[in-house]
Amino acid sequence: MAEHGAHLTAELSASAGRLSIFEVVAQDTLMSAVRPAMHHLCKVLVESNPARYGFLWKWFDEFYAVMDFLLQRHYLARTSASFSENFYGLKRIPVGPRIWRLASYGLPRAQHWRSLLMIIAIPYVKVKLDRLFARLREEDDYAIHLPASSWKRLYKAFLAAYPFMNMSWEGWFLTYRLLYIFGKTPHHSPLLRAAGVRLGNLTPADLQSIEQRSTSRNKTPTSTSLVGKLTSFFANALGGAAVSLSTGVSVGIFFLQFLEWWYSSENQDTIKSLSSLPTPPPPVHLDKSTNDALPRLKTVCPLCNKIRTNDTALATSGYVYCYRCAYNYVKHHQRCPVTGYPSELQHLVKLYSPEA
Repeated sequence: MAEHGAHLTAELSASAGRLSIFEVVAQDTLMSAVRPAMHHLCKVLVESNPARYGFLWKWFDEFYAVMDFLLQRHYLARTSASFSENFYGLKRIPVGPRIWRLASYGLPRAQHWRSLLMIIAIPYVKVKLDRLFARLREEDDYAIHLPASSWKRLYKAFLAAYPFMNMSWEGWFLTYRLLYIFGKTPHHSPLLRAAGVRLGNLTPADLQSIEQRSTSRNKTPTSTSLVGKLTSFFANALGGAAVSLSTGVSVGIFFLQFLEWWYSSENQDTIKSLSSLPTPPPPVHLDKSTNDALPRLKTVCPLCNKIRTNDTALATSGYVYCYRCAYNYVKHHQRCPVTGYPSELQHLVKLYSPEA
């Protein structure tokens, strides 16, 4: 029923010339998954060589902001979209009475820089405030409380007010998404409204223009003057860095989604069912004489017929023996003494009684 409703929502949005809520939310969550992956990669590098990569951990937010700036500026200038929006075939369209232009020409100057501000600066400030709140709350819980002061009152006011500020922030975004679902606003996010743009699909003309302009840039002759050469060098270097970064992010996102699927609970259940040893059937092939030869008491070893010491089970059959008896027998015969099932030494499992 929910899937049927999702298809209806997508069809209504498409018929009205608007993107579905699922498309815009998917592109929003794409970059939010990249940051934790980069943070984990940075952590691995720092743990492997703290002296060389320690600065990455200390200045990770600034390092990530610079990389994000290069990546987003490249895509906004070339495709009129952020990286995640371009990944899903979307573009930013200026709102208002403006001249229609292809996505390859980029956004107007005002919308371009406002978009960069909303994409990079706002999330950077939000992350910094979250970390500041977490650090101050930890200090407030475990540190020694100093006498009251103006700084202490400001400190307490921030700790008391920030959870409500954060809730209002999330509620603001939720309100915009609900209004977007019901067609009351062309923006699914207040950040898009502040940037003066809305989202739309890339058209075939946009894709063709992007490809043509990319080809023409590669064929443009370089200037003979020193200034022209330096300008061309830095432009090509920044463009190459942005392209390399975007390619790396694209490949990283693929592997990130693969790892999320690989470590999902459903997939782990499937892996365990395929890789675990099958449960052996009961030894129905044993004849009556063999059954009679088994000890009557459960505490007696079937091999030495004495009270077991160091109880050890054989995983292939479930029978319990003395450790020394089971080890010597399996090592020489590679099978269970009672059932005859093929067994190895790694199938011996030491049992610990509750009294031990």
